[in-house]
Amino acid sequence: MDGNGRWAKKRLMPRTSGHKEGIKTIERLSERALELGIKYMSYFAFSTENWRRPKSEVDYLLELLEKKLLGLSERLKKNGIKLMISGDLSMFSEKLRRVIDEAVGLAAHESGGIANVCLNYGAKDEIVRGVNTAIKRGELVDEDSFSRLLYTHNLPDPDLLIRTGGEKRLSNFMLYQLAYTELYFCDTLWPDFSNQQLDIALNDFMARDRRFGGLKK
Repeated sequence: MDGNGRWAKKRLMPRTSGHKEGIKTIERLSERALELGIKYMSYFAFSTENWRRPKSEVDYLLELLEKKLLGLSERLKKNGIKLMISGDLSMFSEKLRRVIDEAVGLAAHESGGIANVCLNYGAKDEIVRGVNTAIKRGELVDEDSFSRLLYTHNLPDPDLLIRTGGEKRLSNFMLYQLAYTELYFCDTLWPDFSNQQLDIALNDFMARDRRFGGLKK
């Protein structure tokens, strides 16, 4: 979800205003996805590398999560969507962890779909954690069993990755899960990414020939 800061800067607003607007986009697109029959959406909200940003911006992002997560979960719940959080939450304050637990619990029994928000998430960290868990258990793993050691163990691998904001890289997001995911890049800044633009991305995806390394008969 790239471009929150640039969106705000273009409007002569503080970068933090872009992050606030970006949460509204998560709510809106989750509802649109459910309308289209898409049951799983993951959002890269805060990476393990985001701690390197200015302290004032990091502090605001964490405060914004404290203030908005419950409201996000409530809106998702009304639409039958469960909130899921992926990432290492140990770095967060006790207060924020309590808010996360409450927000996840609020819609825990919804079955219409899952909105997976990735917080303090990094794919390299996720893979290393999975390897170390297997070592501690004395386990030999295959692709399926290793997948169950990842944060996303109860989600299917993504079919489509959408990156907004004009950059064309994965930025340490779901490196294991994206092995055969289709990639879609656009210049639109995240707060401006509309339902119509989601439809365009999905139409582009539907027109692709997915062979997963094989040949179609």
